[in-house]
Amino acid sequence: MSIKFNHLSNAIRFLSIDAVQKANSGHPGMPMGMADVATALFKYHLRFNPKNPSWINRDRFILSAGHGSMLLYSLLYLTGYKSISINDIKNFRQLDSICAGHPEYKKGTGIETTTGPLGQGLGNAVGMAVAEEIFRKKFGSDIIDNKTYAIASDGDLMEGISHEAMSLAGHLKLKNLIVFFDNNKISIDGSTSLSVSDNYKKRFESYGWNFLDIDGHNEKQISKAILKASKSNKPTLISCKTIIGFGSPNKSGKSSSHGSPLGEEEITLVRKKLKWNHPPFEIPKQILDEWNKIGEKGEILEKKWEEKLNKKNSKIKNELKEIYIGSSLGNLEKLIESEKLKYFEAKPSLATRQCSMAAIEIISNLLPQLIGGSADLSGSNNTKTNNSKIINSKNFNGNYIHYGVREHGMAAVMNGLALYGGMIPYGGTFLIFSDYCKPSIRLSALMGLKVIYIFSHDSIGLGEDGPTHQPIEQLTGLRAIPNLNVFRPADMNETLECWEIALKSKNTPSAIALSRQKVQYINPKHSKENKSEKGAYVVNITSHESKVTLVASGTEVELALKVQENLKENNIHSKVISMPCMELFDKQPEDYKKDLIENDELIVTIEAGSILSWQKFSGKKVINLGIDKFGESAPYKEIYNRFDLSEEKITSFIQKKLRE
Repeated sequence: MSIKFNHLSNAIRFLSIDAVQKANSGHPGMPMGMADVATALFKYHLRFNPKNPSWINRDRFILSAGHGSMLLYSLLYLTGYKSISINDIKNFRQLDSICAGHPEYKKGTGIETTTGPLGQGLGNAVGMAVAEEIFRKKFGSDIIDNKTYAIASDGDLMEGISHEAMSLAGHLKLKNLIVFFDNNKISIDGSTSLSVSDNYKKRFESYGWNFLDIDGHNEKQISKAILKASKSNKPTLISCKTIIGFGSPNKSGKSSSHGSPLGEEEITLVRKKLKWNHPPFEIPKQILDEWNKIGEKGEILEKKWEEKLNKKNSKIKNELKEIYIGSSLGNLEKLIESEKLKYFEAKPSLATRQCSMAAIEIISNLLPQLIGGSADLSGSNNTKTNNSKIINSKNFNGNYIHYGVREHGMAAVMNGLALYGGMIPYGGTFLIFSDYCKPSIRLSALMGLKVIYIFSHDSIGLGEDGPTHQPIEQLTGLRAIPNLNVFRPADMNETLECWEIALKSKNTPSAIALSRQKVQYINPKHSKENKSEKGAYVVNITSHESKVTLVASGTEVELALKVQENLKENNIHSKVISMPCMELFDKQPEDYKKDLIENDELIVTIEAGSILSWQKFSGKKVINLGIDKFGESAPYKEIYNRFDLSEEKITSFIQKKLRE
């Protein structure tokens, strides 16, 4: 028995509206409107294997319009992914259900990324498309030739990040990227004409994209457009004219179908109109079998692919397995150890951004999967090294991306690179502009991705650029994000250690904050041990009968050591603790933390920024020194003095406190 196309797409529609109704929460309109597009894609074009969701050469399907999550969950269930059962769908939006309100990335489930914050999925899709181009260049088009498909809503294309990501995609001529625009002209508030009058065709053509305009409910038009896009030498946006809430007699084409259940009475009418005479969550066997057959085609495709791979020489096969599957870090520990010894002997005075560049230089020789970049600040961030080979539209045989002034887009693209697999992305900007990256950094943490953010010019120490460029609250803001390690190294030794931790981390992204100004090498003794792994450690102690504990991060560790010398001259003994990573320190056993920071001493924390994150160390004998106002434009030493962060003022302050 031949199953009609509309029966297949209606299976998506009714699973979606039934799940939303049962949850009494969700967005039925989008899955109803885009069911035909999704059905045509999965039935005729998408290359995937539900039995092996992690197959490297699968096509990626990204639901950037994450509010329409039931579209994705329905597709995964219908095509035979083991990750989602009918019971999971029945538990849509309930505690511990994989069918969360918005898609949440889980490796090996078919959910390729976390979406919901609009525009993020588009940025991820660009990253995945870039990754495919890099891998295709590396391993050959007979081994890597997958495409990235994304569904975007009106809201996705309104968000600023979409302009950044789509512009970059056009610049790089990502021919393997195809975006379906759900052009239903409805947003939550009503008609999109309330807020948008863009000419999408001109917009995307100006980016260097193809623009195709189709009826999103016409099977032949959808499939023809996908075929045309797949043969293009540019990325393609397919504008799908759809009806939100398709099939609903009273709510189709209206905002009322966007973000709330249709209601039992309306669902009854939808069933009647679309001739779906089946109870909630019931998919007739013939229809489910047909969907399963669509999923089963992928197993055959992967077997054919494996045959091609097996004909390749062992070097290519091993490299693919090592880099993509194994994520090998080679002899990273030995490399870091030897570099630490080298710099201990030299004891250079360097800005930590320079230290980071030196670290990247040696690490990139070891790890070909390291993909760098910067938001137009390569020379300032020191993210570009002699080993950097530029990726451009004509050559993806490189390891460095010029993102342009697109901080938000850069961060989302890096997430996409990490999600593709086999790559470790890092990207740089000034710490102050981490604000522009924040939504994507948060998603890095939520998804547990190995993404490394390089943030230079990390304090008032950048000096003359003034308060617009001097971060105050940014470190505190980053530290507030769960599952993000925020590093602020004090010298070359700590910078190498922080890079090692970031690279070895499996499920936690990293932010490394780096100085513009030079700092002295702080460690008096060489140690093979990575002391930064514990988040904090004793740098120097003048006596075991110390009265003062100075705790600092980054450039302020050097300042703390100078204060220590001043105190010693006045017969006041102290110890200096460097805290390169609060998050790692917080995870240490209580005994370690108490031994390090003794409560019976005067504790002074020093950081040239907001003291909010340091207020965990509080009490009668705790002083938090920092900045609670915006900076100034002047040479950095003058600014430190203005904000009472000079060694003389801190020394005097401590002496006064001890006399009280």
